[in-house]
Amino acid sequence: QVRLVESGGGLVQPGGSLRLSCAASGSIFNMNLMGWYRQAPGEQREFVATITSGGTTNYADSVKGRFTISRDNAKNTVYLQMNSLKPEDTAVYYCSLQQRGFGYWGQGTQVTVAS
Repeated sequence: QVRLVESGGGLVQPGGSLRLSCAASGSIFNMNLMGWYRQAPGEQREFVATITSGGTTNYADSVKGRFTISRDNAKNTVYLQMNSLKPEDTAVYYCSLQQRGFGYWGQGTQVTVAS
């Protein structure tokens, strides 16, 4: 079994920054893909960024240049540094882990960008 626990969400003003963390526990294999997705009210869940065990990253166009994904393999933890936040970044952010054909989700953490 795999458990993902996110932290770091909150309320921030436009132009501000937040850093999300997601710690994975349980049966974690060395080769996996971790990432972040988000879901705004009334919208479908959408891709934000992913990172492989080897450090290869991929970003949605809407966050390129503003968000940075990173990971600490020794801690099975993935991070999302979010800078220059905009009101349209407001959403519940979900951590994901994919390994050996299985996918797992965290419970989500709310990010609200408002003045």
